[in-house]
Amino acid sequence: MSEEVASQVEHGGRVWSTPAGVNLGPLDLIADGAARNYVLQIGTNRFHGFVVRRREAVFGYVDRCPHAGLPLAQALDQYLTPDGGMIACSWHGAVFSIEDGACLGGPCAGARLTPWPVRVEDGRIKTA
Repeated sequence: MSEEVASQVEHGGRVWSTPAGVNLGPLDLIADGAARNYVLQIGTNRFHGFVVRRREAVFGYVDRCPHAGLPLAQALDQYLTPDGGMIACSWHGAVFSIEDGACLGGPCAGARLTPWPVRVEDGRIKTA
């Protein structure tokens, strides 16, 4: 494990970033207007993130609310508000912009989700 990654390991083996170029699978695994959870094994540690799809664009974030440090979704892949217009924390009701992760309301106003760089390449989602 690199020194940079080692400095980001939390007690319990959770890391907050991933190497570039990891193939997460085909874009079609995520319906347009939906989100999907990803847990990646990195050495002996794990990364938890999610990706939101908007047409052919993807937006990735570390699965951690800036308010309480909890994962955002209590149910698998349920990261969005019922209308699909924003990311929502199911614990305390904070809502975030899909495009930039800015908190738009709730207990963490002014904070942002931690971006997880992802891209679409040849119809596949990859870490950037």
